Amino acid sequence: MTTLYDIPLRSLTGEETSLAAHRGSVVLVVNVASRCGLTPQYTALERLQQEYGERGFTVVGVPCNQFGGQEPGSAEEIGTFCSATYGVTFPMLEKAEVNGAGRHPLYQELTRTADAEGAAGDVQWNFEKFLIGPDGTVAGRFRPRTEPDAPELVAAIGKLLPP
Repeated sequence: MTTLYDIPLRSLTGEETSLAAHRGSVVLVVNVASRCGLTPQYTALERLQQEYGERGFTVVGVPCNQFGGQEPGSAEEIGTFCSATYGVTFPMLEKAEVNGAGRHPLYQELTRTADAEGAAGDVQWNFEKFLIGPDGTVAGRFRPRTEPDAPELVAAIGKLLPP
């Protein structure tokens, strides 16, 4: 059986990686875009990274250009934008498709998880969030308009982290 840890990924700089690098940690996977009305969520994502990183938490950003062409940049442009504009320190993966026939295998697994209303399936827009527990299972799905610092998301992260 394939787990989320077994799915091959590439970092934004092209290096081979996987979520196995975060085994035992709490991970928030977010499809991101630089030219979206929700792009300011990077600020709260980085704040989560800073606040909970030492307790075994990380955000993983997945650039995606499927929603209104809002992530058209190259890997280098995306990296520069994220670090210069939002001070992003969390890992970023290479640009990927999250819906449709070209859906990345990571998102083939993630999108099986239902949100709080019980709806699974396609990612709705940029900045949809999937919370993965330390055991590698998806513990929650939060739609794009749920801010990274929303009480329900922060509570879900807190429940998975060690005290």
